[in-house]
Amino acid sequence: MCGIVAYIGSQAAYPIILKGLKRLEYRGYDSAGIALYGKNITNFKKKGRVAELESWTDEITLTASVGIGHTRWATHGEPSDVNAHPHKSNSGKLTLVHNGIIENYASLKQELVQKGYTFESATDTEVLVNFIEEIQQSNNYSLEEAMRIALKRVVGAYVIIVMEEGFPDRLIAARKGSPLVIGVGDGEHFLASDASPIIEYTKKVIYVNDYELAIISQDEIILKNLGNEPITPYIQQLDMELAQIEKGGYDHFMLKEIFDQPDSLTDCLRGRLDSENMTLTLAGVEQHLSVFSQAKRIVIVACGTSWHAGLVAEYMIETLCRIPVEVEYASEFRYRNPVIGPGDIIIAISQSGETADTLVAIERAKEQGAFIFGVVNAVGSSIARISHAGAYTHAGPEIGVASTKAFTAQLTVLAMMAMKIGKAKGTLASAEYDRLIAELALIPEKVKTTLATHEAIKEVAKHYADARDFLFLGRGYNFPVALEGALKLKEISYIHAEGYPAAEMKHGPIALVDENLPVLFIATKDAYYEKIVSNIQEIKARKGMVIAVISEGDTLIRDMADHVMVVPEVDELLAPLISVLPTQLLSYYIGVLRGLDVDKPRNLAKSVTVE
Repeated sequence: MCGIVAYIGSQAAYPIILKGLKRLEYRGYDSAGIALYGKNITNFKKKGRVAELESWTDEITLTASVGIGHTRWATHGEPSDVNAHPHKSNSGKLTLVHNGIIENYASLKQELVQKGYTFESATDTEVLVNFIEEIQQSNNYSLEEAMRIALKRVVGAYVIIVMEEGFPDRLIAARKGSPLVIGVGDGEHFLASDASPIIEYTKKVIYVNDYELAIISQDEIILKNLGNEPITPYIQQLDMELAQIEKGGYDHFMLKEIFDQPDSLTDCLRGRLDSENMTLTLAGVEQHLSVFSQAKRIVIVACGTSWHAGLVAEYMIETLCRIPVEVEYASEFRYRNPVIGPGDIIIAISQSGETADTLVAIERAKEQGAFIFGVVNAVGSSIARISHAGAYTHAGPEIGVASTKAFTAQLTVLAMMAMKIGKAKGTLASAEYDRLIAELALIPEKVKTTLATHEAIKEVAKHYADARDFLFLGRGYNFPVALEGALKLKEISYIHAEGYPAAEMKHGPIALVDENLPVLFIATKDAYYEKIVSNIQEIKARKGMVIAVISEGDTLIRDMADHVMVVPEVDELLAPLISVLPTQLLSYYIGVLRGLDVDKPRNLAKSVTVE
C-alpha cells in the first residue's frame, strides 16, 4: 500500500519523482505529495490522483535536486490535502513520507500532546515524524540516532524517508515490513517502493532489509542496522525492461496484462519445461525433493487472487502427490495459533512478495520448524528472501490493480510443482506425467486462441453491464475459477458477485435466482460435466439468465445457455489456466462499459503491505 519515490543527485528531482509516482499509483491513489529541498524544504500535496501535482509551478520544481514523494492509500484519516504525505514535524525541520501503519500511534500521540505538540492531520505518520523530532531535540541527537531509537519503540510496519532542514545533501530511510529499493546511479540515487520508477535510470539496485537504515547522499549509500552496525550493501541487477511497465498501445494496463498471458506463461515455462525430452526442471523443488516427498502435509497461505490459486493447487497436489493440503487465508492463519511443526511445508503465494499477512504468517511458521517455499513474482522481495526455497513466476510487472497474468503464472508454477513432486514420489505414473507435460506445453497457444475471442466476450458484456448482482458457479478444478471470476467482477465493475461450488447452489443461493440474476457457469468438459448440465437446468427452470464458459464443440450447453464464451478443450487439471480468461475479459469489458477506471478500482491497492 502507498507508493514512495525519492531522488538525490544532480538532476531536477521534481520530474523524476512525479513520473515515479505515476508508475507507483497502482499502490494507492487517494492523494499524493512531493517535498523538494531548495533553499529550504517546500511541500506540495493534494487530494486525488498524482496528476494533481502537475499544477505545482514553484521555481523549486526546476532547481531542486533532492526530494521525496508519496502516493497514498488511506489508512489513518480520510483522503484529503491535509492527510496527504509528506508530513512535517512541528518545528518544520523534519519532513517524512511513510508507507505502513504505526499500530501504537495513539499512545505515542498522547505522549507528544502532553509535551505540547499539536497535530494538523489524522495520520499516524504525523505522529511518527514528531516522535522522531522529540527524541532528537530532547537528547540533542543526530537525526540518524533519533530514528534508530524511535523505530525501536514503534510497533507496526513502515518504510520511511526523511529530509532534514540544514542537510540538503542527505536522505535517511528505514524499513520494516514494507518494501524499499535503492537504485544506484552515477552520482545520483533513487529510492522507491518497487523498481518500476527506477528502471528508466539504472538497473543496479539494493533491496533494503527489515530493521535497516540507509543514509544516502549523492555519492554514497551507507547501510546500518538499528544497533548502528554497518552492513555491506548487496547490489543486484534488475531483469526488468522499461517496455514491460508501459501500456504498449492498449487502453488500459489490465487489458495489456490479460493479452500478455501467452508470453508471460511462455516465460514461466522457459527453461523449465522440455516437451521434446519430457523433462521438467524446478531447481527450488529439486534441491529439496526429500522434504517434499516426506512431507506430512502442505499448508498454502495466501490472500485474494493468490488464495484462489492456492485452492487450485490443493486439488492438483492432492491428486498428483497424495499429500494432504490445507489452504489458509494468511490474515487468519497468522492469528489463530495453528499447529505447525517440522515435517510441514508452507507454500506462500504472493504476486508482490510483500503481502503483509502472508509475510508474518510464514515468519511464524518458520520459527515453528516448518519448511517455507515461496511462489512469488517480484524478484528480491521479502517473501522470496525469507523462504527456504522457492520458484519465481516470471509473469513480469503487473501494474493493473486486479491481478490477471500473475494468477495464471502462479497456477503454472504450482502445476509444475505438483507434477514434479508426484513423479518423484511415484504417485504420478510416468505415462501420465508425460501426457501432462505435453498438455502444459500447449497452454500458451490455447491461451492465445481463447484471447482471440475477445470481441465475442465484449458483446456478452454489453448484455450484463447494468446487472446489480452476479452468481459464479463451478465444480472441481473450476470451483476456484468461479471464486476468482466473482472477485474480478467485484473489483473492476463494483457489481456484487459471489462464487460458489455449483452443488452448493441448492443450499441457499438458489433463493436469489430470478429473471434478473445472471448466473455464470464455468462448464468446460471434465469429470463434473453432467453434474454442471443438471445445475444449469435448475437455473433455467427458475428463469435465471445463464452465461457459460464452455469447451469448443459443446452444443448441449450452448443450446441451454443465454450466452456462451468458448475455450479450447484442455485437461481438467490445467483447465483453470484457460477457463479463467473469459471471466477476466468479461470483468474488464463490463468495467469499461460502466465508465470505471479498471486499472485503479476504488479503495483498492496492488500490494497490501499493511493489515
